Amino acid sequence: METLNHKEVINLLLQLAAMLIMARVFAEIARKLKQPAVVGEILAGIVLGPTILGSLMPGFQEYLFGSHEMSNIALDGFVQISVVLLLFIAGLEVELQIVWSQGKNALKIAVASMVLPIIAGFVVAYAFPEFLGVNINDRIVASTFFGLAIGITALAVVARILMDLNLFKTQTGLLIIAAAMIVDVLGWIVFSVILSLSESGSGGLGVWPTIGLTLAFTLIMLTIGKGLINKTLPWVNKKMAWPGGLLSLSLAICFLAASFTEFIGIHAIFGAFIIGVALGDSEYLTEKAKEILHQFINNIFAPIFFVSIGLKVNFIESFDLGVTGVIVIVGLLTKYYGAYFGSRLAQVPRRESIIVGFGLSTRGSMDIILGLIALESGLVSDSLFIGLVIMALVSSIASGPLMGWAGRLKI
Repeated sequence: METLNHKEVINLLLQLAAMLIMARVFAEIARKLKQPAVVGEILAGIVLGPTILGSLMPGFQEYLFGSHEMSNIALDGFVQISVVLLLFIAGLEVELQIVWSQGKNALKIAVASMVLPIIAGFVVAYAFPEFLGVNINDRIVASTFFGLAIGITALAVVARILMDLNLFKTQTGLLIIAAAMIVDVLGWIVFSVILSLSESGSGGLGVWPTIGLTLAFTLIMLTIGKGLINKTLPWVNKKMAWPGGLLSLSLAICFLAASFTEFIGIHAIFGAFIIGVALGDSEYLTEKAKEILHQFINNIFAPIFFVSIGLKVNFIESFDLGVTGVIVIVGLLTKYYGAYFGSRLAQVPRRESIIVGFGLSTRGSMDIILGLIALESGLVSDSLFIGLVIMALVSSIASGPLMGWAGRLKI
């Protein structure tokens, strides 16, 4: 087995140290400004990447992130694990009982908030593929992806904003969370399927076997799998060292599920997300255990992923004002009005519908993960990816103040 040499080990350790230090510094700055940590972590990557450090100190940036191919491959392994674990804890946040409690209303809002941006995004991307930067050789799949990318909601970010506004436990807050959970589940199923249909997709068992196995895997894990987890967790908590036993076994089944979905032709993150939903919904997974998993992943692996975004592209050279403007305007307006009209269809009062519209317009994590996978799969250009990142940053920064403003409206 090939191993890293002395210089490559040093380079990898310096990369990880620089990424974690910069991520923490910028996350703390973001926190002071009452912004989500992900905003600071993405900005840290832009500073470390070719955009800023590469312009000011090209030799140092090249040494740190471009001089050792093997250490870069090892770093990519860390990033791949990070994104799998990010989707795992995103799944942990999906509480099925909240979804069931909000019932048809949450489903109506979730579907409406996805359908409008997906249709609008598909039409724009299909009509202007060269301008927007979607793969013209994979036009239908790439256009569908773009619509889906602007239709997803960042569950973790909107949950944090609702907590800050003291709306999390209100009827409106629970409705937003339930709808966001449904959007996440539907969004990742649809994305996994369209990625398997892409010409750039590799591996797998063929389109229809892959779709069938994906649906079967989802159904089994959320029924039989959830039952097995409920029976196993009490024994794990009682017989094994806590929290070590729970942590190691949780991550083990996460990696097993991720490897299975990767094998059948669906991205590994989907398996991690679904097993997270099944595990997080167990009555035997305590809030303390969830908090440990969240702290472990959010403060070590999540920063590595979000900083890596800034290392992928030059945000100045590849920035296109027209493309970014279209993405931000189409993405924010269609998502807001889709959620708003869905709320009105569910007979939610007007002021609360406005809050739901702004809440479900929040991006910042899932859409960026989805965009990066599409970039690496050759479905989209650097400029389109940058537009998605900027849309995520704008919505993450604006959603909280806009929801607070809507809550003060006298309607």
